[in-house]
Amino acid sequence: MQLKNKQDFWSGIMFVALGVGFALGAASYSMGTAARMGPGYFPFWLGVLLALLGAIVALGALSSKATETEVEKFDWKIAFIVIGSVALSGVLLNYLGVYLTVFLLVVGSSFASHEFSWKVSVLTGIFLVLFVWLAFIKGLGLIFPLWPSFLGN
Repeated sequence: MQLKNKQDFWSGIMFVALGVGFALGAASYSMGTAARMGPGYFPFWLGVLLALLGAIVALGALSSKATETEVEKFDWKIAFIVIGSVALSGVLLNYLGVYLTVFLLVVGSSFASHEFSWKVSVLTGIFLVLFVWLAFIKGLGLIFPLWPSFLGN
């Protein structure tokens, strides 16, 4: 067997590692049964399925029919922008409220794209703010600070 598709192989290995990690982490919770699921039941089986999917992808990369690919150099700048945007959003949520925080998260993480566009970024941010309002505030009734705390709300 020769490794032909390195992208699929390493992404499969990543899925296996994440799946095994989640399954092991969930195993410390009560499992319950299929009829009465405990808090560890769903994450455990989700981790097992993710690991199984990863193994299938990784083994498929070893197939003689696999497309030959190489792994590109990891772009640390993009990873830093995305992770930094998410971390900054977590810090700012209580101060700026969910609307401004989600908007800033989308616009900030859009800078990671090689095809950045202000227009697309702003429109996507507005759409996601409306989605958060509709799904989480109205639909699920979750309680978040909606507007910046310095506005007195």
